[in-house]
Amino acid sequence: MGSLESSGAEVVTVDVHATKDLINSGHKYLDVRTVEEYKKGHVGADKILNIPYMFNTPEGRVKNPQFLSEVSSACNKEDKLIVGCQSGVRSLSATADLLSAVSLI
Repeated sequence: MGSLESSGAEVVTVDVHATKDLINSGHKYLDVRTVEEYKKGHVGADKILNIPYMFNTPEGRVKNPQFLSEVSSACNKEDKLIVGCQSGVRSLSATADLLSAVSLI
């Protein structure tokens, strides 16, 4: 996996207050938590998408093989995204995959 810093895109960590401001200014929030985590609680806003980066299986969590195509179907290349999860680990991996996919186009 390539470095996020070398992608040419700006990737920053923001707090909850900055996230709210960004959503209000037109950014979309991509929640990459599992469906189960999302159902336990999320902000009710029309600019929030839940597209899991991982799925829970009896063997443990596995990467969603349709993640990139699902995001591509729900978002435009020009959309400004905030990618979030519970701890930041999945959102960082999801962001790296998204940036890699964009650089291939």
